[in-house]
Amino acid sequence: MSNPQQLRYSKEHEWVSPVEDGVATIGITEFAANALGDVVYAELPAVGDTVAAGETCGELESTKSVSDLYSPVSGEVTETNQNVVDDPSLVNSAPFEGGWLFKVRLEGEPADLLSADEYAAHTAG
Repeated sequence: MSNPQQLRYSKEHEWVSPVEDGVATIGITEFAANALGDVVYAELPAVGDTVAAGETCGELESTKSVSDLYSPVSGEVTETNQNVVDDPSLVNSAPFEGGWLFKVRLEGEPADLLSADEYAAHTAG
């Protein structure tokens, strides 16, 4: 399983892109997508919502289960990925590309995020 080096990761299996103009992109990792199975429904936070690091902000439903979606950062949602709402399988087929979930204008620096190597060690245990 590959974890892109430029991303940071939460222990809840979300990834965070490098910040660009104060905004970071959020998605779930390949590890999480594989664990969920075939994602059939995505409930994402709405544009304008405020999310808090470590708090639930939506859910992903698969053929196996329903899983809460946690925000790894705090801030205001600036965009959601309508393509994932229309075709939730993108979370499985391209978790680091077309399967991103939402973008957040950050409040402060994200804390407690792991590097790719730290996340790999976290998921190996």
